Amino acid sequence: MSGAPLLLVHPGDHGVAVYARDLATAVIEQSDEIRTIDPSALARLPEGTAVHAHFTDRLWGDSPEEASRTFEGLARRLRVSVTLHDLPQESDGERNRPRRREAYALVAAAATGVVVNSAHERALLREEGVWTGAATAIPLPVELQADAVEPASDGSLGVLGYFYPGKGHDEAARAAATAGMTRMTVLGRASDGHAADLDAFVRRAADLGVEVEVTGWLDDREIARRGRAVAVPVIAHRHVSASGSLASWIGWGRRPIAVRNRYIDEMAMLRPGTLSTVDETGLAEAVRRAVGLPRTTWHGLARLALSRADVADAYLRFWAPGRR
Repeated sequence: MSGAPLLLVHPGDHGVAVYARDLATAVIEQSDEIRTIDPSALARLPEGTAVHAHFTDRLWGDSPEEASRTFEGLARRLRVSVTLHDLPQESDGERNRPRRREAYALVAAAATGVVVNSAHERALLREEGVWTGAATAIPLPVELQADAVEPASDGSLGVLGYFYPGKGHDEAARAAATAGMTRMTVLGRASDGHAADLDAFVRRAADLGVEVEVTGWLDDREIARRGRAVAVPVIAHRHVSASGSLASWIGWGRRPIAVRNRYIDEMAMLRPGTLSTVDETGLAEAVRRAVGLPRTTWHGLARLALSRADVADAYLRFWAPGRR
């Protein structure tokens, strides 16, 4: 494949960095012409070298403005295509939403090609005034784990991923309390800068009669074990771009209860039978039903659409000469 880009991979445990490294591994398994590069080596690249990067502002700088300036500086010297993550939207708030909109608009304009992780995000680009040009939607992969056994339940309601306001933890805790559940598991840790918000949430849940366990960071094997053990997996984001936690639940064999929005509806159509979708007003009743019918929290499928290899192939097609 002529003109194959170098894949920029960041170190660290940020979800986008982890995904970029995993995707790079999957792509390299499909093509021996692909190589990776880390940020420290970018300055040594000849001008005009093709690079593919994954962008979320928190990964590229301490502010949206710094992040977009860093990306623009790179794109002035190299030919950089980009996958955008964590797109600006209403949940960013009145202060951060316009700042993030401007940052993402600058990044999209500087890139030689734009990828997002859902048709929902492609629509968001236009709705938020970020980008009206071409954008390719390549969904996050789901890899069904062969050892997706069903362990004994720990009796808790589970929410997966980094904690931050708007992730749906409060909605999940209220649903648990209404459904008569007294335990909730936060599978993960606070997102950077949100430790105090997590502590405040734990206190709010306690006031509802729900005891919250925060697991902190767990390795892949342990988080999969704990994710399979919760009684009721729930996804209740108020706003979402694309959800790695949704992909993880499904890969572990779980069928989470998911509060409907445009992205959730898109993923339910992409992989039928893997989500129990409900309107927010029906969340507590859905949790109550799941407690009584635990079998409904497992999808039982042996094959899923858009595996890791499928997504790697989609990126290889995106980078093919003449494609963009």
